[in-house]
Amino acid sequence: MTAKTEAPPPDRVYTARDSWRWAALALVFFAALLNYLDRQTIAFLKAPMSDEFGWSDGDYAHIVSAFQLATIVCTLLAGWFMDRVGLRAGYAFGVGGWSLAQIGHAVFTSVTSFYWVRAALGATEAINLPAAVKTVATWFRGGDRSLALGVMNAAPNIGAMLAPFIVAALFLTLGWRAAFVITGALGAVWLVAWMLMPRPPQAPGPQARTLRQELGAIFAMAGDRRAWAVALAKFFSDFVWVFLLFWTPDLFAKRYGLDMASGALPVAIVFTIAASGSLIGGWSASRLLASGVSYNLSRKLPMLAAACLAIPVPLIAFGGDMWLGVALVGLTLAAHQAFSTNVFGLCTDIFPARQVGLAIGFGGTFGGLLGLAMNEFTGAVLDATGSYAPMLAMCAVGKFVSLFILHVLVPSIDRTRAQMLAGEEEAAA
Repeated sequence: MTAKTEAPPPDRVYTARDSWRWAALALVFFAALLNYLDRQTIAFLKAPMSDEFGWSDGDYAHIVSAFQLATIVCTLLAGWFMDRVGLRAGYAFGVGGWSLAQIGHAVFTSVTSFYWVRAALGATEAINLPAAVKTVATWFRGGDRSLALGVMNAAPNIGAMLAPFIVAALFLTLGWRAAFVITGALGAVWLVAWMLMPRPPQAPGPQARTLRQELGAIFAMAGDRRAWAVALAKFFSDFVWVFLLFWTPDLFAKRYGLDMASGALPVAIVFTIAASGSLIGGWSASRLLASGVSYNLSRKLPMLAAACLAIPVPLIAFGGDMWLGVALVGLTLAAHQAFSTNVFGLCTDIFPARQVGLAIGFGGTFGGLLGLAMNEFTGAVLDATGSYAPMLAMCAVGKFVSLFILHVLVPSIDRTRAQMLAGEEEAAA
């Protein structure tokens, strides 16, 4: 593994049509923002809805798990769906679907009915990740792609940052049902802008495939070492994001006695810090690549740094200062986002653009599994002990396991990338 190579050439030269890439990136950003605003609304309404409906921590965990399970089941299909129907129709279907599901929360009251509406939200929101990464992979080239992925990956943090203020304001003035309806209705604005965009440039290689070929591609992905590198990297890292996304408001409420109003600012600061991780993770990889550093080190060095930054988070269980807790959770989420940005970047490095949606979907399916288990584990631990310490300890070590497995499966990103590009040239000849 060498530290220096010649800077790699871009996949192709930008054209005048590609000037739309910044508008495409803006829409990717706002779709991801809405995606996380919608999914996190229930985290901030947990306390008042638990009081109204008598939910336990276990009930809330099951409701969150319904969302997570639907996301897991549909993520692989979402990747196939995006590769099959294309960005324009597929992305529109996803945003429209999850917006309707978010609005649907307002008509349900029982725990069982919330399982179903959360499952609908999770199933449609599963489209966002492969659609967003495929959009970036289609519109952006070379080092620009890493920076664009960082911008894309910052959006969930902005949505999570705005959520406490937006949800609290809507709840206190109009009630919890209005919080779901209004946040869901914002998707209609995005749909109008998306449909006004020109069609994206076609990814190189064959586009139209039969259903039999598509199924063959899915089975081939399951036998691809590169796909397992992405899948296992996400399996051992994504649970951190899932856990802190849905449980941070409750963690702060129980650890520091914060209600919805007093907890809005600390939670917003947490996700503001988290957003910086996405940008720094993408920027650092881009700068390393531009400096002639190998793809291997340009991805893995930021990932190692991110893993190290998550080590102190268990201190929250023992320290009493709220702002220390805010800093530690924010740092852990920033580390996760920097790590995640480079996992996405790795996927675009070693897979051709036409396969990125499926590869991200395959990886995301496995990434959600431990997040699902983490939700159920958290609910059970809290009902039994009231302590967050075991979950925080898991957050401190997960990324080291993830990076180790990724390095074993893809010891040289540059060599794997070169093999991929050679295969694409041979297929096109």
